[in-house]
Amino acid sequence: MKHLILPALLLAVALYPLGASQKSSAPGLSLERKGHLLTIRGPGIPAEGIVVNYLEAYCRSGSADADWVKHTVIPHKSKDTKVTPGEIRIRDVLVDGLEVVHVITAGVDELTFEITAHNPTAKKSEAQWAQPCVRLGPFCGFPATWTGPGPEDYLPKCFLFIDSKPVRMPTPVWAKEARYTPGQVWCPEDVPRTDVNPRPLNPQVPSCGLIGCYSGDNKYLWAVAFEPYQELFQGVARCLHSDFRLGGVEPGATKKVRGKMYVIPADMEALLARYWKDFPDQVK
Repeated sequence: MKHLILPALLLAVALYPLGASQKSSAPGLSLERKGHLLTIRGPGIPAEGIVVNYLEAYCRSGSADADWVKHTVIPHKSKDTKVTPGEIRIRDVLVDGLEVVHVITAGVDELTFEITAHNPTAKKSEAQWAQPCVRLGPFCGFPATWTGPGPEDYLPKCFLFIDSKPVRMPTPVWAKEARYTPGQVWCPEDVPRTDVNPRPLNPQVPSCGLIGCYSGDNKYLWAVAFEPYQELFQGVARCLHSDFRLGGVEPGATKKVRGKMYVIPADMEALLARYWKDFPDQVK
């Protein structure tokens, strides 16, 4: 991120000093997982919870103009190795042999993701990136179900950062043509634009890997970031993504990814302070 509102940053750091603890006696977030659906519950979240398709897909390169099912998606098998309200551990095995372990920990107002991908085979893995699909209809005040190609009614609740400023969706520049529509993809500078979701590709480069939305009553914020990240994405299930990057894993090699999801009172400066503390390597 380049020069993201310096006065706001100074205020944010004052509110949440670097290294400040997020411990509290208040009720926190909790987790459950059935099949591939991870449900988050807690303060500020509607009774339906926030449902995450975790994971929707592991993906190959050359995806921006390719058939999603026949080319892009790498089949995988997923097994829960630990499930408690405070922590879920998942082991995924892809058809090319890549093994991915996910440790998801619930805190007072955030989830922490620790992801380890190891390739025990003699061939480089094809997995370039993966999609946690976060379905936000009820959180934003809309139904969990929909009809038609994909609802866009929740877009004014959603934001990302362009030119170092928070911008609501649909952004002033909004792409509409792609292999599949609707939706919107934002690709960072260091990722090939041929290796992202085959939805309309926005020509603007995101300033950072943070994307989020406001609750239906505007009292809370939800946001997510991963490092490294492949793309930011607005999809067709009233969903938002920060899809994490694997970049292919060489034989015998191990790669690590980390992520955060926040559910906090609607205070953008406080959100930025948390994000800057958690992802200093995304702050340029």
